Amino acid sequence: MTEPDGVRLQKVLAAAGLGSRRACEELIAGGRVRVDGTVAVLGARVDIATAVIHVDGDRVIVRNDLVYLALNKPSGVLSAMSDDRGRRTITDLVAEQLPDLDQRLFHVGRLDVDTEGLLLLTNDGELAHRLTHPSFGVLKTYLATVPAPVGKDVARRLRAGVELADGPARADGFRVVQTQGEHAIVEITLHEGRKHIVRRLLAEVGHPVARLVRTTIGPVRLGGQRPGTLRPLSRGELAELHRLAESAPADAR
Repeated sequence: MTEPDGVRLQKVLAAAGLGSRRACEELIAGGRVRVDGTVAVLGARVDIATAVIHVDGDRVIVRNDLVYLALNKPSGVLSAMSDDRGRRTITDLVAEQLPDLDQRLFHVGRLDVDTEGLLLLTNDGELAHRLTHPSFGVLKTYLATVPAPVGKDVARRLRAGVELADGPARADGFRVVQTQGEHAIVEITLHEGRKHIVRRLLAEVGHPVARLVRTTIGPVRLGGQRPGTLRPLSRGELAELHRLAESAPADAR
């Protein structure tokens, strides 16, 4: 039942996991809480459907209808919520693991059907839009299996920029992680998301990709998450993602 004048702020913060109501009152009294950009005071009430709340500069998610998930997408699964050809999609994975979830989810960033790794899923359309807008440029890191050896000039060429059919592109970071026999594993980081961009970049410098896994999107890391599984994002990850989104260029908002 909705309280007509809003919910007491300390109750909202406690429900969001910031501590006991007493501890949350101390946060408010210490001037560490802002609501819609204004320092909050004890006794304040908020509308949890619309209020934008920050504690120590970090966005706090207080709506209980918002969903934020990390998915380790396996190879062979489409980065789409549906497919008219009946192929397996990320919606199928969500339905299998969260059968009671009735929210429409957006995916942050696409992966080719043969590419594995991290995808973010959310029903927070505004956040998804900001993080995927071309002018935003959130950093993404990939591990790629390529032919060895990888010459020392490859990193220089990728960082300087490579001319592709649809214009120049460059890597923000590149290193060789491991070399074993005829294959090497390299790590490449970039901020743009043109179609097949990682595969095209590496092919252009003579190292076509045999396997590709995305390991990070901004502050969110794949870590040891098993292929095909979902996990909720942590409060720290959400705070970092919202910090990135709030710093996005005006045309991404």
